Amino acid sequence: MSASPTLVRTVCWRRLDVPGHESVRLLRTIDGWRLEGSVALRHDGDAVALRHTVDCDAAWRTRAGTVQGRIGARDVELALARDADDRWTLNGVRCPAVDGCVDVDYGFSPSTNLLPIRRLALAVGEAGPVRTAWLRFPELTLEVLSQTYTRTAERTWAFASGGGAFRATLDVDAHGLVTRYGDRWVAEDA
Repeated sequence: MSASPTLVRTVCWRRLDVPGHESVRLLRTIDGWRLEGSVALRHDGDAVALRHTVDCDAAWRTRAGTVQGRIGARDVELALARDADDRWTLNGVRCPAVDGCVDVDYGFSPSTNLLPIRRLALAVGEAGPVRTAWLRFPELTLEVLSQTYTRTAERTWAFASGGGAFRATLDVDAHGLVTRYGDRWVAEDA
């Protein structure tokens, strides 16, 4: 009989640039971590409602994830997986373009920034490059996205992706969950 996951923290974010919210639970599992979330927002006039999960091992390496719901009239049902050799599948189909990536990044959620923040465990002043398996939104295609996380203070990170084309300051809580993501998301209790 397996032990039930233990709730570590819940966060409710408000989107700042378009109408939207997201709620996420961080859970400790018997052998790792789990994120469970639900996002509702507007994108290009469409209503978006997505439920998502990410399962990680104890070192915060992504094992699997799901995304279900809808974007406008389009139904979404995705299952991602990473094996021990860092090979990825999307709905059971190999995705060699993202092989070697350890983290998943859901392009519609600030929650997945937690994964490299915790996995890298950088000291203040240190920077770490990441090649992430990025689930681009709203296309929902899986592709490599190069990112850099620089810890600028105890709970502040400079985030850059796409060779610096996108930059944001990430404020985080004691668990590493984002409390403010630049001008895009803010935690309701921050």
